[in-house]
Amino acid sequence: MACSIVFAASALLPFTPSAQAQGAIAATVAKPVSLPDIAIGSVKAPITITEYASMSCPHCAAFGENVFPMLRSKYIDTGKVRFVFREFPLDIKAAAASMLARCIAKDDSEKYLGAVQVLFQQQERLMGQTRDTLNFIGKLNGMSEQEVETCEKDQALLDKLAADQRYALETLKVDSTPTFFVNGEKIKGETSIEEFEKKINPLLKS
Repeated sequence: MACSIVFAASALLPFTPSAQAQGAIAATVAKPVSLPDIAIGSVKAPITITEYASMSCPHCAAFGENVFPMLRSKYIDTGKVRFVFREFPLDIKAAAASMLARCIAKDDSEKYLGAVQVLFQQQERLMGQTRDTLNFIGKLNGMSEQEVETCEKDQALLDKLAADQRYALETLKVDSTPTFFVNGEKIKGETSIEEFEKKINPLLKS
């Protein structure tokens, strides 16, 4: 299952490919975007998994809770997979949560993913009481309410978030979350560890 996009990327602002085509897609996915990538795992890993996720998507939260820890322990921490997390906010509340995670992390990928984990755990509250939840998570990470508000008013950060989402939508044809790219091969929707293993293991043997 996947969460569908409910607005175009601009709203944030006032078939199986051949091996050659898949390589081109992988290069396109890997292209640097406006915001620094959130990436963990060895840069020499033979496989890169890129996830596009929305903080408001329950399927993304379920992946983060149920599948990601197994993926990390078996493949990422062992040097077999490099994991890249990218924001694809499906609504303004998700965009606000992504911005807070960026402000908390200050380009520290581990700190960012830690903030995302808490945001996913607080997802229901985030959707119902957005400001209070953002302040609560900010406080957990040593931010005052004023600092959270300043973060949420950072137009440059919002513009970059929107530009990256527009690139994903228009160039990579990402239109729902979670969407994964495994060395360029697109997988849409919540994906089990078994399904990932079917993609990963043959690549490790090749």
